[in-house]
Amino acid sequence: MPDQYTEVIMKYLADRSYQPLKPRQLARQMGIGEEGYGTFRQAVKRLRDAGRIVMGSGNALMLPEMGSKVIGFFRQNPKGFGFVIPEQPNAHGDLFIPPDATGGAMTGDQVVARVKRTTRGRGRSLDGKRNIYSGQIIEIIQRGQNRFVGNLQKTGGMHFILPEGRNFNQPILLRDVGAAAPKLGTKVVVEIVSYGDADGVGKSKGELPSGVIVESLGPGGQLEVEMKAVIRSHGLTEEFGEEAMDCARAVVKAFDPDCLDHPREDVIALRIATIDPVDARDYDDAISLTQNDDGTVTLGVHIADVSHFVREGSPLDIEARQRSTSVYFPRHVLPMLPEILSNGVCSLQEGQKRLTKSAFITYDEDANVVASRLAETIIRSTKRLTYGQAQEICDGKKGSYDPTIVELVKDMEALARRIEKRRRKAGMLHLDLPAVELVLDENGKVVDARPEDDSYSHTIIEMFMVEANEAVARLLQGKGWAFLRRVHPEPDVASGGDLSAFIKACGQKLPAKMNRHDLQQLLEGVRGRPESYAVNLAVLKTFQQAEYSPLPIGHFALASKCYCHFTSPIRRYPDLTVHRLIADYCRAPGVDKPKEDFSELVELGEHCSTAERRASAAEDELREVLVLQLLETKIGDSFNGVITGVTNFGIFVQWPRFLCEGLIRLTDLGDDWWEVLPKLGLVRGEASGRAYRLGDMLEVRIVGVDAVRRQLNLLPVETSSKRSKKKTSKKKAKAKKPNARGRRKKRQH
Repeated sequence: MPDQYTEVIMKYLADRSYQPLKPRQLARQMGIGEEGYGTFRQAVKRLRDAGRIVMGSGNALMLPEMGSKVIGFFRQNPKGFGFVIPEQPNAHGDLFIPPDATGGAMTGDQVVARVKRTTRGRGRSLDGKRNIYSGQIIEIIQRGQNRFVGNLQKTGGMHFILPEGRNFNQPILLRDVGAAAPKLGTKVVVEIVSYGDADGVGKSKGELPSGVIVESLGPGGQLEVEMKAVIRSHGLTEEFGEEAMDCARAVVKAFDPDCLDHPREDVIALRIATIDPVDARDYDDAISLTQNDDGTVTLGVHIADVSHFVREGSPLDIEARQRSTSVYFPRHVLPMLPEILSNGVCSLQEGQKRLTKSAFITYDEDANVVASRLAETIIRSTKRLTYGQAQEICDGKKGSYDPTIVELVKDMEALARRIEKRRRKAGMLHLDLPAVELVLDENGKVVDARPEDDSYSHTIIEMFMVEANEAVARLLQGKGWAFLRRVHPEPDVASGGDLSAFIKACGQKLPAKMNRHDLQQLLEGVRGRPESYAVNLAVLKTFQQAEYSPLPIGHFALASKCYCHFTSPIRRYPDLTVHRLIADYCRAPGVDKPKEDFSELVELGEHCSTAERRASAAEDELREVLVLQLLETKIGDSFNGVITGVTNFGIFVQWPRFLCEGLIRLTDLGDDWWEVLPKLGLVRGEASGRAYRLGDMLEVRIVGVDAVRRQLNLLPVETSSKRSKKKTSKKKAKAKKPNARGRRKKRQH
């Protein structure tokens, strides 16, 4: 059936790394053999007839140019602008929407946007020019969110809330608030009944949205209440359904590691250790190392066999698929699976028999892979170590640890360093950007932050997990099976050119058409230098987000041509799908046909990628709320920040201690003509010669905090102190010369 290829072709052509290919070339790159090529050609013809794809130069397949209007879904950036993701892909991709052209749309809304086009330079478009698009939202077809959270307020006899977050900035009037209503100041969930004039049709100017209270969360400011508010705002699920819980209880009750429904490889005799954070509650990965007689070493990466307990199509599986990922908040987790599984029979606890899927990878003395295999296994962890304990052993502090465990950890470190050296040589990238963890008091209030532990014991596990993920992907690809990969496309040509321009402005060099090794040399060259943060940040901004897809795109940052996620099925649904394929791989080694429908995998990959982004946004938002609550007590304090963004309305500055961003508006930079050059990450004053560049350190003062709107307002200390002096001098001048006139007015911009 041609339909099985239709959406896959569209997805492939829409990828930013796609270069125009003829049909035969595209089919070959997509892994379609001769037996499927006829069906593939039919799919191409149908897409051409429908106008969804076109033939470009040399009969290469391309997406059509963007039309005068686009229908799609709006995704807003915290900085005000956003993008419309078209329902029908085009050669340009997403449509940029400036901050003043959103038309009241929010993230998730289905919208119609009018397209504006300018032409610049050569490019991939059909007319040989590179077309630069922006747009204006002219219609909201359907709202993506109808529930909002805010503190209950009252004025002039009317109850209302100011929705928290950046998605919707109008007050919502509340209907039918009776005597049993929550107390004023209570954080409530409100469901919109009418969006007022934001709907734009048949509404009078100035008509506010209205809604009804559907849930009371409690007094704001408490960790539990703020967490529930973020959960509701992002549409996350807390409690598991009763059917899913019954299913989980049943599989746990039936579990007997000594009575299994199919044979497993017994590796209980191996030295096996888990290495996790000190506060970890589940242990889903364990490591073994075996020194072979021929001088090679075999790494065993043993991952909790969640697929044994979560059977496809069961109520437990349906709910896990819907959640797709665990969500991690301070002191609380929304797990993908019930904790009786994740913290119980699926946790590789020390001394307990546990079922695992294992990847065995054999290396030569230079850590080159000479063999790999997969197995369904049963293990017993010899020792549970924390990262800190493992690092002590790496540092030579043997303490009271069993000598065999000391030897294991030292061997692990030696192998990991050789693997890292080989992967770096292949082009694996490492961005040197700060990471911190918040310090909370007993009431859940942020009191401080500290740098995350970056000891080499973390890198040991990271290297082994990457190797296992890659080995699994290679073996499944070798069977010709379709599976969910973890893909990270190369930065596109436009991003590379912009990065080169910025790097040049920083005094460094980078080719316009960059590769991994160019980026490696750049990052290594600035390590430890003042411009390091700016360069690493600029490189990060050129990257697309990694996502889940069956397309064989590869993983750019890891320098891997074939990569998937296999190592965390407790918290990631794509890993669970891979575990199920491994079961087929191990039990039916002679089967060569694909095990999954490609189109269904495309859809599942998009669902899992969306869920991952939603979880990340919720985690970041709660973190931001907690930090802003602390900063509300620090109005007037100053700190040394890093410039992390340059826009036409201001400069974003990050406080490295808390990794929170605040805004300095251009009008608050002082009296000058300010030239804004976003591609160079630069704001420059024409009169004063002052310049603010991405990555520069700048002393700023906190002048305003709005936790509801997630806003931190800053002023440069130099500007605020000058203003203070200017006010004083003006008062003195006025006292001495009350009739002074005719002085030139300063320019305000």
